[in-house]
Amino acid sequence: MNRKLIIRVLGAILGIEAIAMLPAFLIAVFKHEPSGAVLGFCMLGLLIPGAAIWLSVHPAKNSHLRLKEGYLIVGLGWIVLSVGGALPFYFSRLYSTFWDALFESVSGFTTTGATVLTSFEGFPKGLMFWRCTTHWIGGMGVLVLTLALLPKLTGRTSHLVRAESPGPSLSKLVPHTGSTAKILYILYIALTLMEFLALLLCGLSPYDAAIHAMSNAGTGGFSNYGASIAAFDSLAAEIVITVFMFLFGVNFALYYKFLIMEPGKRLLVFFRDEEFRWYFIVTLSCILLLSLFNLACYQNNFWNSLRYSSFQICSVFSTTGFVTWNFNSWPVPSQMLIFFTMFFGACAGSTAGGIKFIRVALLAKMGRRQIRSTGRPRKIEVVRLDGKAVDESMLSQITVFAIVYVFLVLCGGFLLSMEGRFGAMDNLSAALTCVSNVGPAFGALASDFAGYGPFGKIACSFLMLAGRLELFPMLILFSRSIWKTN
Repeated sequence: MNRKLIIRVLGAILGIEAIAMLPAFLIAVFKHEPSGAVLGFCMLGLLIPGAAIWLSVHPAKNSHLRLKEGYLIVGLGWIVLSVGGALPFYFSRLYSTFWDALFESVSGFTTTGATVLTSFEGFPKGLMFWRCTTHWIGGMGVLVLTLALLPKLTGRTSHLVRAESPGPSLSKLVPHTGSTAKILYILYIALTLMEFLALLLCGLSPYDAAIHAMSNAGTGGFSNYGASIAAFDSLAAEIVITVFMFLFGVNFALYYKFLIMEPGKRLLVFFRDEEFRWYFIVTLSCILLLSLFNLACYQNNFWNSLRYSSFQICSVFSTTGFVTWNFNSWPVPSQMLIFFTMFFGACAGSTAGGIKFIRVALLAKMGRRQIRSTGRPRKIEVVRLDGKAVDESMLSQITVFAIVYVFLVLCGGFLLSMEGRFGAMDNLSAALTCVSNVGPAFGALASDFAGYGPFGKIACSFLMLAGRLELFPMLILFSRSIWKTN
């Protein structure tokens, strides 16, 4: 095991996290908030050891990063990142325990958007900005950011992106992984700025627009208002956020192809992609279905039902977690539809969580093939995606992923029930929303997770990390083989 290489990458993560706190620190200083001192102290507390590790630890020349080391760096890196991000929350004394601060940090970086806060009144603007910055950093991935800034950090950097990337396969836009990372972040920044400007035009203040643009970009859902987007009572802002929630659920590789394609053929880039077609069609179908289910809640006004239903469907599919209406007040079929869509997520290569539509599509095709083979056992049918045959080993990996995903949700619900604080469905929905990185749950956990004790918050934090990292980088930390030197 290349320990020096692993330690050096972790040092780089600490340094980058410290630099990412700078905007929040400047806002706190400008607003003359006591949190400025806390943020400054935490910045130095992360930057000094990070820089010391970077300058003092030097791996051997021509050292290469193996796949298991890539998984180890990703798992440990996100734990280190989350602990570092929790420090400003903890030292500000706004959270009663370190486990509360850690939960908030993990929820931010994993773009889950669940919170232990019961009130946002008097919350410092500098710390609120850091809270939403965690969404923005976690959305594209801290290691993607690391490779964009330090592309020559390791030998085979593709293992890092492969272990952290939100989807079943790594898609390089250009031959070099570092260059791909830069392109992804340029697209990410551009879309964030576009939403920021659009929200300004909707009448939001620059601070509110920045907060919600960052949260939306990372498909996280943190807001500086207890009522979330409903606090603005603005149809224009809801439309903008709905559109961008959908856009941030699209594979970013398609945006790159869109830009380099001939002008007359650019829109075809999206609809030629089978995963995008699934995402687009299922989203529209669920919006229409939910709007019909909810008609009675809005006095049979279809347009009002469409307004709130479309927002919530895009919020759940993109795993953003913003809300404009308490969906616990909707009919049972509507709640079941929301619960069902929490599994899906959006597209691979986006900032969303969940199983991803590419896996859902392939699982559906495998199911159809199995049904057909029952009647015609001698016929060999190949599963195809975008007209190309999918390797059977990839199909096996997707099947295992789906099984582990559901198993983790069920185990998480069981562990949370051991505290005895909430009912079975509340705990199960909490486990699902944590693994899928959606944010809001059902019942007593619809607004916050403050009711859980330390064990429940630690369990939820692990589920959120496992969901954001596609399960295996976190689960593999419990394997003895990953820690062996050879």
